[in-house]
Amino acid sequence: MVRWDGIREFVAVVEAGSFTAAGQRLEMSTAQVSRQVGALEERLASRLLHRTTRTVSVTETGQLYYQHCRQLLDGLEEAERVVTNLQDKPKGRLRLTAPISYGEGVIAPLINDFAIRYAELDVDLVLTNQRLDLLSEGLDLAIRIGQLEDSTLVARKLGVRTRYVCASATYLETYGTPYSLSELEQHNCLRGGSDYWRFQEDGKASLIRVQGRTQCNSGWALVDAAKKGMGLVQLPDYYVQALIETGRLIPVLENYRERKEVIWAVYPHNRHLSTKVRMLVEFLAASLSGSE
Repeated sequence: MVRWDGIREFVAVVEAGSFTAAGQRLEMSTAQVSRQVGALEERLASRLLHRTTRTVSVTETGQLYYQHCRQLLDGLEEAERVVTNLQDKPKGRLRLTAPISYGEGVIAPLINDFAIRYAELDVDLVLTNQRLDLLSEGLDLAIRIGQLEDSTLVARKLGVRTRYVCASATYLETYGTPYSLSELEQHNCLRGGSDYWRFQEDGKASLIRVQGRTQCNSGWALVDAAKKGMGLVQLPDYYVQALIETGRLIPVLENYRERKEVIWAVYPHNRHLSTKVRMLVEFLAASLSGSE
């Protein structure tokens, strides 16, 4: 049977650099730490530490043993944290950020549902299309879409989204249905903040410049224009999915639809992830899993 006697004391000595500092960390006397480590060495029949009157250093065997012991203690601490968190509820202040349109249409309603469920939680949701620095801004979590930059942040996939090009039946009956990207120049394209639409052509991403009489930085305003037969529109699924399912908008150029973009939750690397962040990420992942 594996015995744990002396392992915490040994690890503490290695990390603290002395028996005295290890005793302070563990709230034990220096003599007690020394006795426990000595008993551990006797049990293992191996010298783990070199001792002099002034210094303590780790032997080659001790270094190898320390690495394994550190992993064991990490696992034990993680197990205790998981059990403790199962008994906890999210509480305190939670600050997160999300892109404006996706945040308004998808994330905010889910955050509201989560906040209703846990009355002791205060939520501060910042909607911005800027990629805020989580640490300097004091943010617990960020929702991001698409390709992630190299980062020390932890990323958890929540779901995916895709863009549709669509129009009303009235518009298509009047102006015709486009079947190739080159035909877009013959149509009134309802544009958002960019003059370029994104497609997938011959397995490669493609940007096509479009033009039209209407431009607006509100996706919902563009949806309204499309429903009223004013032109073609390219928007993410959360704007138009329900309208496509009911036939109020009809998707076109489906063979050129771009690949799905991943929705991510990102947060600072922390072995002891707080209950509020962990439970919110799990809630969002479960809620958005249907978008796969």
